[in-house]
Amino acid sequence: MTISEEDARRARTYGHADLTGLMALMTGDEKHGPAATSTLDVLWVLYDRVLRVSPGRMRDPGRDRFLLSKGHGPMAYYAVLAAKGFVPVDWLPGFGSYGSPLGHHPDRTLVPGAEIGSGSLGHGLPIAVGAALGLRAQGLDDPRVWVLIGDAELDEGSNHEAIAFAGPAGLDRLHTVVIDNSSASHARPGGIAARFEAAGWSAVTVDGRDHEALYAAFTAPHPGRPHVVVAQVEPKSA
Repeated sequence: MTISEEDARRARTYGHADLTGLMALMTGDEKHGPAATSTLDVLWVLYDRVLRVSPGRMRDPGRDRFLLSKGHGPMAYYAVLAAKGFVPVDWLPGFGSYGSPLGHHPDRTLVPGAEIGSGSLGHGLPIAVGAALGLRAQGLDDPRVWVLIGDAELDEGSNHEAIAFAGPAGLDRLHTVVIDNSSASHARPGGIAARFEAAGWSAVTVDGRDHEALYAAFTAPHPGRPHVVVAQVEPKSA
């Protein structure tokens, strides 16, 4: 399926440099500013260069699935969706207001392009594992599942069960991006990537602001294994 002429025009019009301006339109009571800005570069590289999804393919069984588990502070996500034509730009000023489809956590029933609703930390990666298993069961070998989580989510046991399952299951269509802004409560010996590697994942750690490094990490081959990219950004308290 191809995107409409208007979708294509919008994608040509907006670039990464415009995202902060789009975010500035969202003037609601946002309590997770650092959480939003920490994801900005990762989201842009994914939607601009990696994900095989567009406004015209939202119901295409062959599309990639992107799951935003780190849903608190979704301004960057909404800005990217607007830049790529999933949601109208004129929705942005109403962010967080009564009756706006753009809430403080994305709602999959209200936000075009959102695959899941977010809320409690620790749900996104287990859902992504289930999505990858579901695609495998349907014989859909081409679509990829991507999930964006925060390092603090790794304090939740549900994520470690998902990590432990996905490696031995060989879910090579599963991709996880961990935004590491040093907000986790519990340190891990060897770092975040080591936890995934111990469970049989392919893992790489990169500068979460370096677009070329992110793209290389996102597209690195990992036959037979799920893949995680740890994107390090400035500490949340900085």
